[in-house]
Amino acid sequence: MELQLVPLHWVYLAFIVLILGVLIKRRDTTLVCVVGIFALGLIATDSLSGSVSGIFNSFIYATQELIGTIFIISIIVAMSRILIRTGINEIMVEPLTRFMRTPALAFWGIGLIMMVTSWFFWPSPGVALIGAVLLPVAVRVGLPALGAAMAMNLFGHGIALSGDYIIQGAPKLTADAAGLPVASVMEASIPLVIVMGLVTTVAAFWMMRSDIKKGTWRDGLVAGPALTAPTEEDRLHLPHRWKQTLAVFIPLLFIVDVIGMFVLDLQGGDATALVGGTAIFILLLVTMLAHRSKGLEQTTEYLIEGFQFGFKVFGPVIPIAAFFYLGDSAFTTLFGNTLPEGSQGIVNDLGVALANHVPLNQAVASVTLTVTGAITGLDGSGFSGISLAGSIAHLFATAIGSGAATLTALGQVAAIWVGGGTLIPWALIPAAAICGVSPFELARRNLKPVMIGLAATTIVAMFLV
Repeated sequence: MELQLVPLHWVYLAFIVLILGVLIKRRDTTLVCVVGIFALGLIATDSLSGSVSGIFNSFIYATQELIGTIFIISIIVAMSRILIRTGINEIMVEPLTRFMRTPALAFWGIGLIMMVTSWFFWPSPGVALIGAVLLPVAVRVGLPALGAAMAMNLFGHGIALSGDYIIQGAPKLTADAAGLPVASVMEASIPLVIVMGLVTTVAAFWMMRSDIKKGTWRDGLVAGPALTAPTEEDRLHLPHRWKQTLAVFIPLLFIVDVIGMFVLDLQGGDATALVGGTAIFILLLVTMLAHRSKGLEQTTEYLIEGFQFGFKVFGPVIPIAAFFYLGDSAFTTLFGNTLPEGSQGIVNDLGVALANHVPLNQAVASVTLTVTGAITGLDGSGFSGISLAGSIAHLFATAIGSGAATLTALGQVAAIWVGGGTLIPWALIPAAAICGVSPFELARRNLKPVMIGLAATTIVAMFLV
């Protein structure tokens, strides 16, 4: 029996459109998101107290979901502060300045390094490692902080995560849902990932260069870059020999982390935790060496500084994350089982409804899978809806008689590019925070290139189905 959409679905969709409109107009979305949460709670519970309480509880839920990312960014920033004040960071990045001599080389260099790193242990810990080392080099040669964030974001959370050829978390989910071997979905995704990646990154770079030349570029700094050069008064003096030793020792520790991720099969949150623990160890060691008798107190000061930066960046994101999480499992957690029987969550229900109301041929199937994948990505996960994309791809391929693997891969690419960390503000916070730029400004900069890339990839898919 076909699932019927109820007022909750339409109200949620209306607020999505309104929020996107407010974002495009460069206005703050907090008020709209809070009203949206209240409206959904009121419809679901028919209780004023329940809907008001739902606002606060949704903020708690969003914070719980994001707390790991908040902590890793805060700790990396705290570690980076002491490395910069001592000058260790300058010695660490000096060899890289030979290769990144121009903004263009910095953009593509950061992107490619981020892509390869993200293939092996996913983008969030990759952003922490790459940003801490390469951002100062990029800024020094003239690449804006927002440009560096775009490169890390598009190559890591976009290209690497949408293919996921090493860890294979994404293709396994979509392949299982579509009843296909993982290898067939991965093979089918290769041309789509290449087209999406090339078109999007070239468009993003060209638009960035054009806006910089015209003087219309906005860097969107919110707390200053996380890694700014210290004044002479703030600089701490360590013996040069010590700085050289630490400049070698610190990257080696992170290399050991990478090896440990392989050996111990650590992924996602576990990989991030390993990087975070290592960063804390480095913070303690360098602070004690640099501040000596005052090291105990200064360690706390650096941690406070890091957490102030992290929560300042995340503060505006909590309300919008709270709203969009209601599109998935958060709704039942906060407001009980008030959705229709058979519902897979508000966002997934909307995706299924779209798929059930379109005529079927290769072109329409491709467009529908792209739109469905994008819609399911609106919760900011990227992964929560790809099983649905796989299921719909299976249904469409059965109806038109071909293209199951290609349609499955297309839904996967669309869902992860939208929800995995290039368009949804709280999903791209790791790159935005480490560069000290607004996640909303980063999402706006990514919007046109990603839309162009999705259009080009969908057209290519039509001929491959």
